[in-house]
Amino acid sequence: MTTTQTPAGEITGSVLFYSRPEPLTPELHGKLGVKRLDGPFKFAKAGHAIPLTVGEFPVAAVTGPIIFVGEEKLPLSVMGLNAGDNMFVRPDGLFEPGVYIPAYVRRYPFVFANDDSNQQMVLCVDRAADFVVEGGDLPFFDAKGQPSDYTKACMEFCNNFEMERQRTMSFVQLLKDLDLFELKTATFTPPTQEGQPAAEPQKIAEYFGVSEEKLNKLPVEKYIELRDNGALAQIYAHLLSLVGWDRLISLALTRGPQAANQ
Repeated sequence: MTTTQTPAGEITGSVLFYSRPEPLTPELHGKLGVKRLDGPFKFAKAGHAIPLTVGEFPVAAVTGPIIFVGEEKLPLSVMGLNAGDNMFVRPDGLFEPGVYIPAYVRRYPFVFANDDSNQQMVLCVDRAADFVVEGGDLPFFDAKGQPSDYTKACMEFCNNFEMERQRTMSFVQLLKDLDLFELKTATFTPPTQEGQPAAEPQKIAEYFGVSEEKLNKLPVEKYIELRDNGALAQIYAHLLSLVGWDRLISLALTRGPQAANQ
């Protein structure tokens, strides 16, 4: 996503989770920091599909489906069936045990934005984050107005994330060049009671994924190239992750009656 800096120092644009990102400066944020919370991921409840980098595919595949969406074929980790409802974030602000937490979530409240006028990336912080407060446990700047060790570590994390994002774009472009994408549909057939006619399948989601048929028809040299550059393992992680639709459906069916009884 392209973002721009306004005269007031804020960043415009729409980025998941970020409602008020501002370029981090000692003038604006010298007294601010992050408050430690027992459950820091409440904000992620709103993300039922979270951006993912290609290096995360193998570990994210055990949590749920990895899909590609839009013209850019952005890879997403699906963590819920309904918009605005991450099924793996508990009410106490923690993820369910064993669930992979995407790097996109772990970098919050920081994010890099494009500063087109100066041809560089600017580190921003979401001023609207609940745990960004004055006098926080982890200050953004030291007494001399220099970035704290915490901010430096977050900046390094965001740098690494940006490199992985670029690598992900190259991976997606490779799949596009090889024409490996196809439109896929996730469906669910509701259970029927005895004596009732079989229900019609219901469409849950429509997305792009790698076509196994196209993959198997690749020329041998192209297949070997994918194997040698590591892309093949990521493709298989994506394909295996798609069984995760069943996990999400099972969770939804289990939690439906629980919610009704509360």
